[in-house]
Amino acid sequence: MGKESKSKGCLGWFLVIVILALVVGAVVYAIKQKMDHSDDDKAAPVPGPPGAIDKKYADALKIAMQFFDVQKSGKLVDNKISWRGDSGLKDGSEAKLDLSKGMYDAGDHMKFGFPLAFTATVLSWAILEYGDQMEAVNQLEPAQESLKWITDYLINAHPSENVLYIQVGDPEADHKCWDRPEDMTEKRPLTMVNTSVPGTEVAAETAAAMASASLVFKTADSTYSSTLLKHAKQLFTFADNHRGSYSENIPEVATYYNSTGYGDELLWAASWLYHATGDQSYLRYVTGKNGEEFAEWGSPTWFSWDNPNPNVAIGALLGGPFLNETYIDSRNNSMQAEPTTYNGAIIVGLLSSLVTTSSAVKSFT
Repeated sequence: MGKESKSKGCLGWFLVIVILALVVGAVVYAIKQKMDHSDDDKAAPVPGPPGAIDKKYADALKIAMQFFDVQKSGKLVDNKISWRGDSGLKDGSEAKLDLSKGMYDAGDHMKFGFPLAFTATVLSWAILEYGDQMEAVNQLEPAQESLKWITDYLINAHPSENVLYIQVGDPEADHKCWDRPEDMTEKRPLTMVNTSVPGTEVAAETAAAMASASLVFKTADSTYSSTLLKHAKQLFTFADNHRGSYSENIPEVATYYNSTGYGDELLWAASWLYHATGDQSYLRYVTGKNGEEFAEWGSPTWFSWDNPNPNVAIGALLGGPFLNETYIDSRNNSMQAEPTTYNGAIIVGLLSSLVTTSSAVKSFT
């Protein structure tokens, strides 16, 4: 009996050793195969690390990123645009706030909070999805710097839980003045939303910007990321608890960035907060009653600063042609012919996806 047991024990160990040898052999073979193909000219399949770089898209991405440097307000740091200088240094001073940073909307000197927040959200999304591609062509750091230039401004524009400054400048006076921001002398009045004058869409869009940016900076600067997330939560609560359209409550803003409704921004913000926190309540917010009311499931329209809902990415550095391919080349045709930060953010994302094949950042997916 003892000999039989000993024999079975030896046989068992022999089988274990054989299996381990096969496993080790398979691992060694897989590693060898990977090393043998590491120098191939072909791009790695998706998913995978960045593959071969397409120079024409890399060059286009670099140019697209420079547009954000052109649009910067405030005391410029490491300025790469020779013809730009410090500007808007006293913005926010009437409310004892520093709103000098941020970016000018387009060819004017206005800081419109609604499209600027959308710019930050889309730029964050681009970094989260294609940060490895950006890094492969040395554009990740510029993208993060441009994003932080906006979010620094948005943080200062939210001095308390239920107050958000949504505009710097008088658009009517500004659009009558054709000069450089460095030379502007016109007054820079402030516009805000609060519990008495709510602006759900702009507050929710700013919450989305803060939440998405918190993911971008989560590893590199956890303190800053936490600050962004704190503001995002407060702004979402403010937007949801005090519902009202900013373009109805402040009619003068409707001339420039009219809102068609705030439901999409609430869902957009809740979605980003779910990604940033993992809190199931935000997911339930999107997929439950609010989703049924606001999402327009099955009826996609435009993807834009006013409706970040479905599928079609409009514009390049300019607004570009409409869906029917019509384009009117006129200076007064600002919708199609004027370069803007929010169209710039979209093109940065699109170009980043094309510079090289790769997978989405694991921390986001």
